[in-house]
Amino acid sequence: MSVKYSVVMRKNPAKMSLPGKYYAHAQAYGEVDFDSLCEDVNGRCTVTKADVSAVLESVLESMKQGLSKGQIIRLGNFGSFQVGLSSNGAEKEEEYNSSMIRGAKIAFRPGKLLTNMQKTLIYSQVAKLPVKTKASTAPVTGA
Repeated sequence: MSVKYSVVMRKNPAKMSLPGKYYAHAQAYGEVDFDSLCEDVNGRCTVTKADVSAVLESVLESMKQGLSKGQIIRLGNFGSFQVGLSSNGAEKEEEYNSSMIRGAKIAFRPGKLLTNMQKTLIYSQVAKLPVKTKASTAPVTGA
């Protein structure tokens, strides 16, 4: 298997007057939902699909609790999760308050398992996917 990509032109937002350059853009090829993931794990070990589902749901709940406390969640070779913030700035430290925080995001840092996988990826170019326009639901070929 390979990671599918198409080639797209992008402009530099800081230098819009310059011509764009062409870059690879990863194309998703299907998806694996929670149920399918549980079935796959069940097929690789002696644990039932229901047990896999229960454990994963419990891990997610524990992650939610830890992240909401500001803890870093480390899942061994898989990677780690941590809350990051985006906020408005203040001229002076004493002027800053929590109302200036615009939102939070969850940052994922892959561990050895996934970083090693990234080193062995194979790539294959595919056609660009159609782009949907805002005015209609009919897809239009994107550039």
